Amino acid sequence: MQMKLLVIDVQNAVYTPALFAFERFTEHLALLMQTARRNGTEVIFVRHDDGAGQPLSAGSPGFEIAAPFAPLPGERIFDKTVNSPFRDTGLTEYLRSCGTESLMITGLQTEYCIDAAVKCGFEHGFRILVPAYANTTCDNAYLTGEQTYRYYNEMIWPRRYAACISSAEAAALL
Repeated sequence: MQMKLLVIDVQNAVYTPALFAFERFTEHLALLMQTARRNGTEVIFVRHDDGAGQPLSAGSPGFEIAAPFAPLPGERIFDKTVNSPFRDTGLTEYLRSCGTESLMITGLQTEYCIDAAVKCGFEHGFRILVPAYANTTCDNAYLTGEQTYRYYNEMIWPRRYAACISSAEAAALL
């Protein structure tokens, strides 16, 4: 099974201790990235660009991938301007050219770009895997970060769009 690990929007402007289960997320994502690299599974990064003058705009410090997850030389980075990493980025074409069948989706934020990546990746025909505590989000006006995380990871994605698995299971697949 040709698999890639996608690390989505783990950028300085949004990677903050305000995220639900921040330490657990940090540990799980670091473990998955280390395991993928050690086993030769390609790690692909996606960054969000909200446009000039925004915290997530190309060239601003907030736009850069957070230091604990920095890409290694030669690792691919795709930039996007909408929630889905598949729209107008070249990612879909690249994945198809590699014969990719499965995507392990990680990163920020659960209800925005991770949800879009899961659903759009599914629509493009990829097998989607979502490791536990390898995505997260902050509280909003309607739900806590924990409620949002559980809503998507335990109700919306499983049995519909993705296999939501433990991080140990995910590491064993990389």
